Amino acid sequence: MPRDGKIMAAAQRRFQADKERRREELERRRQEAFRRSPAVEEVDRELRGTAARIVAAAFDGGGDPEEALKELERRNLELQREQAERLVAAGFPYDYLDDAPSCRTCGDSGWLEDGRPCRCLMSFYAREQNRRLSKLLDLGNQSFETFSLEWYSDRVWEEYGWSPLENMRAVREICGAYARGFSRRSGNLLFTGPPGLGKTFLSACIAREVGERGFSVVYDTAGHVFQQFESGKFGRENPFEEDPDREVNRYLNCDLLIMDDVGTEMLTSFVQSAFYRIVNDRLVNGRKTVLSTNLPAEEIGRRYGEAVLSRIQGEYQILRFFGEDIRILKRDR
Repeated sequence: MPRDGKIMAAAQRRFQADKERRREELERRRQEAFRRSPAVEEVDRELRGTAARIVAAAFDGGGDPEEALKELERRNLELQREQAERLVAAGFPYDYLDDAPSCRTCGDSGWLEDGRPCRCLMSFYAREQNRRLSKLLDLGNQSFETFSLEWYSDRVWEEYGWSPLENMRAVREICGAYARGFSRRSGNLLFTGPPGLGKTFLSACIAREVGERGFSVVYDTAGHVFQQFESGKFGRENPFEEDPDREVNRYLNCDLLIMDDVGTEMLTSFVQSAFYRIVNDRLVNGRKTVLSTNLPAEEIGRRYGEAVLSRIQGEYQILRFFGEDIRILKRDR
């Protein structure tokens, strides 16, 4: 599963900061317990020194290290029981000074023995990824549970054979199932339809759900994506102050790319070529994509070429959005 190096680095910093916070909190509790009960401090001091004393004595006297370790374990258990009793007697929970790792799988290292990041570290990765996505998408308020159908009419549109309400109920279910079951075996989606019908909202819902499950998700507008490709290709000044090569790598290799506003950018032969590369390379490499456009599906062929349209028609599930512009309905209500 490819991961964004920049996001992982930020996640590791937050992971380490959380470990430090917990260490500081443990030290605060130790000092509080010591002030209230000197007996607790006495046992704590002995616990910290037992290992060194027993091991040193075993080796200095030519003893058996294995026996020394057994004695260490026995004495440590005695001291732990005594410390728990003294903590309770002083009015604290018995585990008030417990310094066991919060993650027993990796021992709070964040990494497994095979080099993969542990689930505890990936939780920080998911939060960091969603924090960055939230700069572009309102992940805080947008979820499948808050997606309202009240703005869609139940009047049947003859050209589609059903109502906007029926259509959007089905679209919401498809998107929800897609996000909840996302994997390398998932397909690709194309959202097509006029503005103001919920395409960006559902994109945010998918981004949030998939990102929280630890997959790498990149959301961006088509205009920004093509700007990065152009800056990397021609070495042109990048108004976004980003490394275009790194950004292009993110677009091509993330688990899920959500590309919004396709068709609003200025069309050039370079844009056509870059769009073909995005669609084709991600299909070839098994990466998943959600495209969102105001264009009818057939217009994509006229704009970007039949090769792109053929791949989309063959490899994407096309979800059509129709109805009245919700933003105008809300304004006029």
